[in-house]
Order: sequence, then C-alpha cells, then structure tokens
Amino acid sequence: MPKVALFKQDGSNAGDFELNDAVFGIEPNTHVLHEAVVMQRASLRQGTHAVKNRSEVRGGGRKPWRQKGTGRARQGSIRSPQWVGGGTVFGPTPRSYSYKLPKKVRRLALRSALSSKLKEENLVVLEGLAMDAPKTKEVVNMLDALSVDSKALIVTASKDEVIARSANNLQSVKVLTVEELNVLDLLTHDKLILTKDAAEKAGEVLA
Repeated sequence: MPKVALFKQDGSNAGDFELNDAVFGIEPNTHVLHEAVVMQRASLRQGTHAVKNRSEVRGGGRKPWRQKGTGRARQGSIRSPQWVGGGTVFGPTPRSYSYKLPKKVRRLALRSALSSKLKEENLVVLEGLAMDAPKTKEVVNMLDALSVDSKALIVTASKDEVIARSANNLQSVKVLTVEELNVLDLLTHDKLILTKDAAEKAGEVLA
C-alpha cells in the first residue's frame, strides 16, 4: 500500500498514513481521463444557442409579386433564406450536449486522477481540518504551512460550511466533499489536500 506523510493543520508532521492501493496506487489511464474530461466539459455547455428559421422570422406572409410575367425570378416570400432578413437554414437550435460514460469507466477515471496526484507528489493528507468560524486567513495560513502556493483542491469527508465559506474568497482554492469529487477539478487543481477521513472514505467508496 502507498504510504504518505500525515500532516497537522499547522504543517507539522503527524506520522505516516497508508492509502488504499486499489484507488491511489494504480497506473493512470490517460485515455479514460481524457474521456471523463470531455464528458464533463460537454455537460457544462449551456446549449442555448438559437437562430430563427423562415417560419419564425417576422413578416413575409404575402407573395412579393405574381408568379409569371414580371421577368424576375419567382418568389413566394420575402423571408426565404436567400433574402436579407430571411430565415436561417440548418442553424443551431437549443440542445443538451451532456452524455454519460459507463459507471465503471467514471470510477476508473477518478482512481486514475487520484493515483496521478500521488505519483506526481501533489497529494497532501491532513490529520484533521477544523475551524471555529469562517476565516479566510486561517485557510491562507494552513496553505502557507503546507508550502502550497498553487491551485489547491481541499476534499473533506462530509459537508463543512465553515471550511467552504473560509475558502470561498480564494480564487485558487476549491472545497469539495468525497461525493462531489470529479476528474475535471482534480486535473485543473495542482495540489490535492485530503483530510484523513476523506482519504479513508474515498478508498472505501472507489475501491
């Protein structure tokens, strides 16, 4: 089983901690990681793009001139696609871009992302994380103590409103629970900070 250093909130060492080998010790599957990121980014698309076709644009109910005898091309409406102000042909319509990968593939992607963090030595495990009141300065002091100066993802075992609000003002820090853990956030944040409880829970749930 992979073993990592266990840290206290003030940055001091609190011994060693063993991670679940089936979750944190696999060979990362780059193809599955790519598939998971594409799926998540597709699901984030709003898909509200829209144009008006010839039945939706205003006007054009009357035939502009008679069919024969004018010397001009026959026309049925001034809102046909070839007219200025006419409807658009085959334009985008509102749609959902979201799709789902199989459950086993999604789990493999999460395990691959977690294993890659450990492999790159970008994973920090905390003995515990607790705050009395929402204070951004406490999160900043904790990150300084852990020598984290890049984008950080903090993962807790359960929802903690105090910690979430404390990190809310920091653009480079995001707080999630184990249930909210996803591949896109894991890959877009440089450092992963897990509480001991969160690491144990992730090891049980994703194994």
